Amino acid sequence: MNRIDKKFRDLKKKKQKALIAFFTAGDFGLSATKRLVLEFDKRGVDIIELGVPFSDPVADGPVIQASSERSLKRGTKLKDIIKLVGELRRTTEIPVVLMGYYNPVLKYGLKKFVSDCAGNGVDGVIIPDLPPDEAEDLIAESKKKDFATIFLLSPTSSPERIKLVSKRSKGFIYYVSLTGITGARASLPKELASRVRLIKRYSEKPVCVGFGVSRPDQVREIARMAEGVIVGSAIVKEMENNSKRKDFIRRVSDYAQKLAEASHQ
Repeated sequence: MNRIDKKFRDLKKKKQKALIAFFTAGDFGLSATKRLVLEFDKRGVDIIELGVPFSDPVADGPVIQASSERSLKRGTKLKDIIKLVGELRRTTEIPVVLMGYYNPVLKYGLKKFVSDCAGNGVDGVIIPDLPPDEAEDLIAESKKKDFATIFLLSPTSSPERIKLVSKRSKGFIYYVSLTGITGARASLPKELASRVRLIKRYSEKPVCVGFGVSRPDQVREIARMAEGVIVGSAIVKEMENNSKRKDFIRRVSDYAQKLAEASHQ
């Protein structure tokens, strides 16, 4: 069983919801990435999304764009991130998903990408600019390795689209809670609950909500309606704000722990 599936199964038994933490791999160094993943695991984060830095992250707002630029300036490459997960697997079983754009994956080679990811303990991938209609090759390779392909739905997705994404997603469905780019928002969309209910009408896959989430109260609200909550920009901003402090890892992890506790209540 894929680690993602096992995590959602275990959380369901405990009547808890998943806190999925995103940050860009290599932001402030790969050693910092490794330390954060291990500490997040100890603090109750359920799933890690490691962003693959890219020069043109079209779905991302300024906070994650900046983190991608910082990581690229350090020379972070996709192969380095995959290798890092392999190193993490010596000490942690927390599910790890890569999130990035299609160009680096295509250049790496689909078959090699899936094989290397699976061989190093990466559990799945989210590629925002690869729609499920065009992902047959990736899906075919992923099925051979029990590797999760996670696709996105948005507030404008039709029932037909929901059915397609549900059919082709493995692990969970990523629901983008708003139309626009990533970034923390002051409030959640009013139609969020009804949109999640609509997805659940057509799918039995876990639904995880991301984009715009930054506070524990927002996490608690989403956890009442979905199986998971994804927090990205707010964590990346916390990293940026504390990057020059000696207790950088502790401060960022304290923040992640508060979010995780909210998702488990």
